[in-house]
Amino acid sequence: MFHKEGRKIILITVIISVALLLVSDVFDNFWISKLIQVLAVVILILVLQFFRNPKRDVDNSDNHIIAPVDGKVVVIEEVFEPEYFKDKRVMVSIFMSPINVHVTRYALNGIVKYSKYHPGKYLVAWHPKASEENERTTVVVENRVYGEVMYRQIAGALARRIVNYAEVGMRVVQGKDAGFIKFGSRVDLYFPIGTPIDVKLGQKAIGGVTVLTKKQ
Repeated sequence: MFHKEGRKIILITVIISVALLLVSDVFDNFWISKLIQVLAVVILILVLQFFRNPKRDVDNSDNHIIAPVDGKVVVIEEVFEPEYFKDKRVMVSIFMSPINVHVTRYALNGIVKYSKYHPGKYLVAWHPKASEENERTTVVVENRVYGEVMYRQIAGALARRIVNYAEVGMRVVQGKDAGFIKFGSRVDLYFPIGTPIDVKLGQKAIGGVTVLTKKQ
């Protein structure tokens, strides 16, 4: 399956790849012809893998919060959140490389209380100031067990478009599509202080599957 946000780019890439394959026949030099053919196939494969949208079996529950994206857990720490909560929160950051699935899924069930887009810079996604200075969206979902939980989609050095489906007042379902970030990025989640975190630094997270925190 491929994400709907990639349909136009996939179509354009297919056209370009076919054109390159046709052009390759014009060259008499064997190696130049093969190089163009390989380039066409590689470009197509890279774009297809980037926009893939694998189906995930989500264990839907209000008693746990799941990873919204695929990637590597790069930060687990207490921070001051200045935009919405204006107090300390436990932040968990998941970094996505260009080869990761870039679908953003809702990490929990609930009602969207806040949703805002911020234009900004394109620092590398792991930069300490990326959460505050990069292009990003901020979404807060209120859950009956955890209360209000925030997540941020943050653009990286390559990302040039963030897609966010969350609108204030929406009832969202854990594991369903929440948006997409094109070409490299990260997602930060902000939990209430004292929330037990069930992942470790450096751990690989799978969107819709990996449990970040749970309550009995």
